[in-house]
Amino acid sequence: MTIAQASRQYGLSADTLRYYERIGLIPPVPRNKSGIRDYDQASCQWIELMKCMRAAGVQIEALVEYVELFRQGDATLEARKALLMEQRDLLMTRMEEMQQSLDRLNYKIRLYEDGAMTQAAMEERQARSPED
Repeated sequence: MTIAQASRQYGLSADTLRYYERIGLIPPVPRNKSGIRDYDQASCQWIELMKCMRAAGVQIEALVEYVELFRQGDATLEARKALLMEQRDLLMTRMEEMQQSLDRLNYKIRLYEDGAMTQAAMEERQARSPED
């Protein structure tokens, strides 16, 4: 698969794919006789993992560390697991924060739906609590 095809398939720009390869997030991509990248199944699996992790908010630095540990082999199994667990905990915290934001937005929407967001109602609520 060419870089253009991989870019389309995974929704990542060619520049992003090159960057991921350059910093080691995906292993060096095999090249054809003309020197053009030819993404194989292993490369694609790494791209899928990195896309998933980035979408979850995992920082590049943590991913670089994970890949470096992976390349060191089975001696790093526990370290890799610990890194993934730490990232999971960070994601759970972000999800809780996002849920609070969603709850707040839903509350505000309900106020509009209930007609409670008229200027008079807002002024009355503001006098009681600036949070509403």
